[in-house]
Amino acid sequence: MKQLLVFIRKEFYHVFRDRRTLLIMFGLPVVDILLFGFAMTSEVKNAHIIISDNARDVQTEQLISKIKASSYFTVEESPLNYKAVESAFKKNAVKCALVFPAGFGSDLLHKGKAQVQIITDGSDPNTAKTIVSYLTAIITAYQQELSPVAGLPYRIIPETRMLYNEEQNGSLNFIPGVMALILMIVCTALTSVSIVKEKELGTMEVLLVSPFKPVMVLISKAVPYLVLSLANFTLILLLAVFALHVEIRGSLLLLFFESTLFIITCLSFGLLISNTTSSQQTALLLSMMGMMIPTLIFTGFMFPLENMPWIFRVISHVVPARWYFIIIKAVMLKGLGFAYVWKETLVLVGMTVILLGIALKNFKIRLQ
Repeated sequence: MKQLLVFIRKEFYHVFRDRRTLLIMFGLPVVDILLFGFAMTSEVKNAHIIISDNARDVQTEQLISKIKASSYFTVEESPLNYKAVESAFKKNAVKCALVFPAGFGSDLLHKGKAQVQIITDGSDPNTAKTIVSYLTAIITAYQQELSPVAGLPYRIIPETRMLYNEEQNGSLNFIPGVMALILMIVCTALTSVSIVKEKELGTMEVLLVSPFKPVMVLISKAVPYLVLSLANFTLILLLAVFALHVEIRGSLLLLFFESTLFIITCLSFGLLISNTTSSQQTALLLSMMGMMIPTLIFTGFMFPLENMPWIFRVISHVVPARWYFIIIKAVMLKGLGFAYVWKETLVLVGMTVILLGIALKNFKIRLQ
């Protein structure tokens, strides 16, 4: 254990002496979190919504038919109460709930106006706003069709509510996504060059002939980046709270636990790349470019996964950042506990075990 601590201290010295490493570790997150948090928007298609029709009259049937005919939505009709609707949002099963009150058609015909409630998931504000605008446009079009027929100025008044984000803060969806992106790229990239760097400098031979076990070499390489990545994660949280005004609704302890698990997953992937490459340039190219594009595309924070062909949705399941993104949204933005993210946590644990196992198996104790 004393030898391990000595090697870990040596790795910390290497990190702090390299200004480029420190710039990537702490400069990139600050720039990305501010740029993505303030500047990004997205579009929605095939959003899964549920409709609770408590009126069951001609008007609601006609309006529901128009919503079903739209390519923007995948519609499920269900006589849900509010608790069931809230449960569906907690499970991330729906993007929106549309509730028609009892007497909708009667109010529209006799009073000249009727209300319909639109409930959206405010933890993804851009998607929520887009869904509301689509539904409002469909309702307005139906209203315009109805008025000339009856010769009366009927009005349908949508009542909109965004769960988990009443203030409609547009940064909320991108903060978890940028956290996943930064940790995935930074942790993987920096770890991937750690062993390759020793090979290029010729110091790997010294490590391998020392009485230090090869597995301890890998651990000593990973521990400093784990500690610094947690410090990085803390910095991102502080920026999110104080610069972007994002409220952390869930448990901080669970947030740090899940982030630590994701960081270990990223470090394992970085060690695997480092063991299978022979130059720092190749390792950086594989880790940064190879992970940046899949993380951007298949996580779901920039491009909704519902928009993609099924083959891309299948591919997204092997991207660790996708599962971390779901976890962070649930814990940080919705205030949910471990009971709602245990499946995603198990997926990350499985990925970590597999990546670590492959990295250890491919670690060569003799240089060619």
